[in-house]
Amino acid sequence: MLTVDNLRFQYAKKPLFDDVNLKFTTGNCYGVIGANGAGKSTFMKLLSGDLDPTNGSISLEPGNRMAVLKQNHNAYEEHTVLDTVIMGYKKLYDINVEKNAIYMNPDATEAESIRAGELENEYGEMGGWTAESDAAELLSNMGIKESFHYKLMGDLDGSQKVKVLLAQALFGNPDLLLLDEPTNDLDPRTVTWLSDFLADFKNTVIVISHDRYFLDMVCTHIVDIDYTQIKSYTGNYSFWYQSSQLMAQQLANKNKKNEQKRKEMLEFIQRFSANASKSKQATSRKKALDKLDITEIKPSTRKYPFINFKPEREVGDQILRVDNLSAKNEDGEVLFSDVSFIMNKGEKIALLGADSNAVTAFYQILAGERDAGDGTIEWGQTITMEYLPNNNDEFFTESNDLELLDWLRQFSEEKDEQFIRGFLGRMFFAGDDIYKKSSVLSGGEKVRCMLSKIMLAHPNFLLLNEPTGHLDLESITALNNSVKDFPGNLIMSSHDHELINSTVNRIIEITPNGIIDQLMDYNEYVKSPKVEKLREELYAETV
Repeated sequence: MLTVDNLRFQYAKKPLFDDVNLKFTTGNCYGVIGANGAGKSTFMKLLSGDLDPTNGSISLEPGNRMAVLKQNHNAYEEHTVLDTVIMGYKKLYDINVEKNAIYMNPDATEAESIRAGELENEYGEMGGWTAESDAAELLSNMGIKESFHYKLMGDLDGSQKVKVLLAQALFGNPDLLLLDEPTNDLDPRTVTWLSDFLADFKNTVIVISHDRYFLDMVCTHIVDIDYTQIKSYTGNYSFWYQSSQLMAQQLANKNKKNEQKRKEMLEFIQRFSANASKSKQATSRKKALDKLDITEIKPSTRKYPFINFKPEREVGDQILRVDNLSAKNEDGEVLFSDVSFIMNKGEKIALLGADSNAVTAFYQILAGERDAGDGTIEWGQTITMEYLPNNNDEFFTESNDLELLDWLRQFSEEKDEQFIRGFLGRMFFAGDDIYKKSSVLSGGEKVRCMLSKIMLAHPNFLLLNEPTGHLDLESITALNNSVKDFPGNLIMSSHDHELINSTVNRIIEITPNGIIDQLMDYNEYVKSPKVEKLREELYAETV
């Protein structure tokens, strides 16, 4: 158990958290949420001991071991991959180093030899005899092949290092596991494996993630950072979101009697408990919900931006035709080839690809920003397309360093200041924010500006390449709802599982040797043996 008592933490004179009291108990998984800048990562650093609280205390039950997902991907460059994983259990690793040093010393004294024997026994009791095989199994489950296990960390690429450090945190069955954005840079299959691993994990997990699907799969509780308060609520992210929205509606309806409000909440909890049966966490979550006192549930003060893509005209029967499209990078290497498909009315496509450069090149060709090596693209005559790139730097250069009011005005037919002010206000740019220079905007603010630009164009076709980058959960939720309700066509790529799964009805994965094209939802696609076989065949041709 981890206990937080009367925690206060402040920068300068302003408190980030105040009077926080929480207990994190064994067998539960806690998802930490909060708007950008709320202090999620700071809270995790306080829990891990990397930061000291201004007041109050944080105490881990004696004898319990804490493991933390490391954020410095270059910290173990001179160590082998297998050793890096085992280092996650520091005491075990240190014992092994010490006893091996004694064994390797031809001048070891009798006392040192006795010490080595004692260490050997302790090492075995801690599970040392299976340490290498346990570490190897974790790595293999994450897609790190055995041929990499004895390589140096410095020889791995960025995505491989992320997986190794995650395996390091999971190694040795820690009593408390702290994970800050563990799904970043993970492929869908590894995310699914991690979700299953944590759902079966018997100890305590505290995790920060912007991936709502992941939070729903693993969490029994949500820890909400809202202004200076931190509160824990029973249920996963969807339960927290839907129940807080229901409570807000009830609060707004002042004429509704308390008994009617209570009845509505109880009915909602019963429906959610039934739906939870789809998750591996169903049993523990349902037990928690059965014990829930509905007075625990509070309306969130969180606000959601207004995102609404409203086409000016309906699409016709001809949408998009792609024939034998191919592209190479600057070194002449094939990014993708033989891409052919016809897009039909009402279709929303998730575009996937193992190589993010290939995916971006495909979007650039569709958007007319890049020439294809071979092949043709034919848009329907009724199509009005808008493109959201994964890198929007060109829209916020020094040469285009306008105040936000004027920046957005250049993309609007309606130039009236009050109209632009109102539009920006709904995207959380209020007061003096509208006079900010566009070059000083944060990553999330730039994405909200780009979404505003697209809304003002009223397109009937959207190209969205990683639209959730830099967005907080509130903005992601608002974007998800708007894309789901969008009546036009779209092609979208995203690492947000829920965004893809809840909106698209067709999956296209591009490879250097053709495409996989399936009419199925994302959950089915990720787990499909047929798709996995096709992928292996297409990528095998490249080797």
